[in-house]
Parts: sequence; C-alpha cells; structure tokens
Amino acid sequence: MSEETLRAIERLDEITRTLRRDCPWDRAQDARSIVPHTVEEAYELADAARRDATDEVHDELGDVLFQVLFLALLLEERGLGDLGSVADGCSEKLIRRHPHVYGDGGSDPVSAGEVVAQWEEIKQEVERSGEDDPFASIPETLPSLTYARKILRRTDPSLGSEGVEDSERDAAEERIGLALLDLVREARKAGVDPELALRAECDKLRADATGSAGD
Repeated sequence: MSEETLRAIERLDEITRTLRRDCPWDRAQDARSIVPHTVEEAYELADAARRDATDEVHDELGDVLFQVLFLALLLEERGLGDLGSVADGCSEKLIRRHPHVYGDGGSDPVSAGEVVAQWEEIKQEVERSGEDDPFASIPETLPSLTYARKILRRTDPSLGSEGVEDSERDAAEERIGLALLDLVREARKAGVDPELALRAECDKLRADATGSAGD
C-alpha cells in the first residue's frame, strides 16, 4: 500500500473520529442504529458494480469504507478491538481458508469450485468445530434468496460456476431472472408471499440437514 493511500485512509479515519465527537447525529449512533445504513450502502455498491458504473462504484466504495471505519471506532470505544484488530483478524482468516496459497501445497484445488468447497470445509471443520448447528452463523435476517444461496452452499459446497463462460452466465442470468419473475407473479395470483415461501423451504432443508448430521 502506497504512502499516499495510507495518508488518505488516515485522513478519513480522522474525519470519522471528528464526526463521532462533534456531530450530534453521529454521537447518537450505535452498532444497531448504524448497521441498516451499512446494509444500504452495500446494496448501493452491489447495484453499481452490477451495472459496471465505475464512477458510482468508486463513490459507493468510499461510503462502505466509512461504514467500516465507523463500526471499528465503535468497537474501539468499547475496548473490544479497533481497525487494526479487524484487519488482523481478516488476514488470519484469509490465510487459514487459502491453504493452497499459503500452505505447503499437497492436494491443492484446481478449479474455482474446488476452492469454494475447500473454503466451506475449513469453515465447518476448523472454525465451527464446537458448533452443533452447521448453519448457526447464517443470519436469519438475510433476504430469502441470499439465505437460500447460503443454505445450499452449506449443504452442497461443490455447487459452483467454474468453467462457465461469460456469455453462458449472461444467458443463465436472464433465464433465471425471468423464471423468478414468473414465480413471483404466480405467488401473487395465489396470495402467497414469495419471500416467506422460500424462507420456509430453506428452513425445512436446514432442519433436515441438521437432523441428518445429528443421526
């Protein structure tokens, strides 16, 4: 990281601390009140990235970075960590989950899909070895489609899109988008909330998988 980049981050950190000290709105915030703004900024960044709107991505990345600095400052105020400990924790996690890059080789994954499968295996066997529920870390407040994606990733981590060409992915995105839209239309006709319907099925899959794991 260049000195110029470090200075820019230090300046933003100083501004974050000044706002926390001198702005009535920022002083009134805690983790619970600020996180909805964090989620909103993340969605705005995702939308800009999806549209490949470079200028907007640049701007939204700044908004997300401010959220990270602000939340890290809240940890610091409570004596529970700081931006440095957050970065160190993330670094250790990335090294631990990429033994094919930082380890001694061996049976290294040869595709993106195998990397994902290894990532999930490490999370389950190493980081969640003391948990009875392999889905415990999945937030139940996620939107149903994201929730479903994470549930399926835990039940079958081998699912992936490695080797798929961009043109094939674009065609699949359009096909799946239309299919989902048709399902939402069908749900409206049936008087069913599609968000709740998908969540209910995910919970069934989660319960079945947890039950099987405990047998």
